[in-house]
Amino acid sequence: MFTKNKIDTDPEKINKILTRNIEDIFVLESFKKKLESGKQLRIKLGFDPTGSNIHIGRATVLRKLREFQDLGHKIVFIVGDFTARVGDPSDKLEKRPMLDSKKIKENLRDYKRQVGKIIDLSKTEFVYNSKWLSKLDFNEIAELAESFTVSQMISRRNFKDRLDKGQEVSLREFLYPLMQGYDSVMVNADIEIGGFDQLFNLKAGRTIQKYYKKPEQDVLTTVMLEGTDGRKMSTSWGNVINIVDEPNEMFGKVMSLNDELIGKYFKVCTDVDEGEIKDIESKINSGELNPRDAKVRLAKELIKIYHSEEDANKAEENFEKTFKEGGAPEDVLEVKVNSGYRLDETLIENKIISSKNEWRRLIEQKGITVVESGEKVTDLNYLIKETQTFRVGKKRFIKSVV
Repeated sequence: MFTKNKIDTDPEKINKILTRNIEDIFVLESFKKKLESGKQLRIKLGFDPTGSNIHIGRATVLRKLREFQDLGHKIVFIVGDFTARVGDPSDKLEKRPMLDSKKIKENLRDYKRQVGKIIDLSKTEFVYNSKWLSKLDFNEIAELAESFTVSQMISRRNFKDRLDKGQEVSLREFLYPLMQGYDSVMVNADIEIGGFDQLFNLKAGRTIQKYYKKPEQDVLTTVMLEGTDGRKMSTSWGNVINIVDEPNEMFGKVMSLNDELIGKYFKVCTDVDEGEIKDIESKINSGELNPRDAKVRLAKELIKIYHSEEDANKAEENFEKTFKEGGAPEDVLEVKVNSGYRLDETLIENKIISSKNEWRRLIEQKGITVVESGEKVTDLNYLIKETQTFRVGKKRFIKSVV
């Protein structure tokens, strides 16, 4: 049994760490021996605050980190407040712009609270890599650069692809894996984990630890999660589910998930047993289980993790009321307007729609409904004359109070 002062070496738990949602482990034999040794390991994860929210794709590595923490190992969480300025080129199709310190501070504002939804911060070493990277002088950077050759860098898949297309690759981008590797030296990492797109950077840590005559860390990479529409998960594409999304919003996003991703989302994002997940997938494929019902279960599992079981049940009730019975959500946005005010202006001012062009498109597609009467808005010059609730598209609502 696991106790506060003892490392849990239960074979079943170790097997779960080494198998569920894993893309690659380097070096597996060494990694397994470390976990079986009973020694407390220093498990490193670095996050660059390039955005203000953490989505469930990025949460995959945090959930894996929690598994290590539950076995009693020491978690070292590195906030890349310095590396964020340089920009991680991993899996990027074009050069990433440098972030200024103001934007980084803005993104960091709520980071710790979000991370704390998954790992126990009271048992976590929380550090910022600007503490040491900002102090490196040109001589030390030159020494670090000796650890790699130009041919190693340009053979990196995404660099090679960009060069083959005649696109720029900045020398600045070559520095990123050096800095991430130096982080491993500074925190004495035994193991580093990250997404599969991080493999080059994670292995760089081994190279630089060896240069500094330190034991080489083992590396674990987790599977990458697609966005709700099947493309790469990206905030700019709007296909993400953030761990701080409100329960109703989280529920709605899960219900819009591509059916073929249901099983993967269960496996990567929830604690549902793998045998049960296989059963769910089998029943969907045979037609015994409606994908919609599977998504309801998935949505509730996610909300339980990041909110509560009570929130999950309320979100289900709200979804049924809103989308099955044609009603409006309980937390619908209410705005006061004068009688005779234009509906399009109301929607734009309250950021329900973005432009007149979107308004025209919605009218043409009959995408705006008066909830109380069920009538479609077809007049481009529609005027609000009484208190009404409007459904805009499938998921947006607004109540204009006259």
